[in-house]
Amino acid sequence: MDFGGGGGSRNHKGIGNFPECGGDHQSHHHRFGGAVVKIVVVFVLIGLTFVFVNKSDNSTLFMDRFSKPSQKIISPPPSFDVVQGDEFKSEDLSPYGNLENTLKRAAMEDKKTVIITTLNAAWTEPNSIFDLFLESFRIGNGTQYLLKHLVVVALDRKAYSRCMDANLHCFDLAGDGVDYSGQVYYMTSNYLKMVWRRTDFLRYVLELGYNFVFSDADIMWLRDPFTRFCPNGDFQIACDNYNHNSTDLGNFPNAGFTYVKSNNRTIQFYKFWYNGIYYFPGKNEQYVLNMIKSSPFISEIGLDIRFLDTAYFGGFCEPAKDLDLVVTMHANCCVGLGKKMHDLKMLIDDWKRYLGNNSSRVSWTVPIECGLKNSTS
Repeated sequence: MDFGGGGGSRNHKGIGNFPECGGDHQSHHHRFGGAVVKIVVVFVLIGLTFVFVNKSDNSTLFMDRFSKPSQKIISPPPSFDVVQGDEFKSEDLSPYGNLENTLKRAAMEDKKTVIITTLNAAWTEPNSIFDLFLESFRIGNGTQYLLKHLVVVALDRKAYSRCMDANLHCFDLAGDGVDYSGQVYYMTSNYLKMVWRRTDFLRYVLELGYNFVFSDADIMWLRDPFTRFCPNGDFQIACDNYNHNSTDLGNFPNAGFTYVKSNNRTIQFYKFWYNGIYYFPGKNEQYVLNMIKSSPFISEIGLDIRFLDTAYFGGFCEPAKDLDLVVTMHANCCVGLGKKMHDLKMLIDDWKRYLGNNSSRVSWTVPIECGLKNSTS
């Protein structure tokens, strides 16, 4: 396969000497600002607790019934018309063969780790976000080899065709009767079906015995992330806001970037997470994750959750300000394909300028159209 190459070979100070698991990195955070954030988080958590306590009986039942890991997943109420959990065991939509064969072809040297992204046609048009996503691997520092381990999960036939044209590992997940080919707007019915379908799909990947890094396609890969993951973490996730502590449940996670190891703990966790669709109707997977991350079920199954430091795994919500440290940058806090494209193109230009500049310090010119000042989503 021709996965492209070249670019991104510049070495920088400090590579290989970063605190493990993100730690308590302070180079681009101010302690005063961190204190303010923590105060805000306390009030937000109090507010969430109030909302949670006053939720419907369904959501309370959900948490109560899952307080013990030995208890089985509750059967979903018949009123919810959603994708069922075992559908991937029987479907064989890919010309590569079944999903397991596709994962096997893409696996790293350990034969059990892959990188996964999902795409629809709107994100794969020429000069689209998908092109920027692939370009970031090609010009990133030590990221070129990762493309051969990328599995593109296509949500419609056009996206699948575009993936095949790019000579990547592709899996066709179209066929559930929902048209995902156009731009899927945040929190619409199709958006919710798409993100929950993705969550359940990733659960099945774990059941097949594969670890994965899941990445939204609007995340630019600028350095190899594997050297920044915690060696003992089961479930590791990027953040919209990071509180300087990788185990602090007060961090605000973003489900667009995760590193998950396949084991009984993570499989049970994904089943638990997915079942929240029945008890928090109209909510996305990220909302439900925030509601369940402190559940007794999580600690009782022994799941090690780690939150990734935005000093390395940044985004437009909270940029990784030091280009000598940045690993990935996510177009979060940004609603609308046009806004994402605008700022991601600028980000790629900034990175190229950084790679070619050996004399003076380079900083981001983004976000412009995106960021907290322009969006709260």
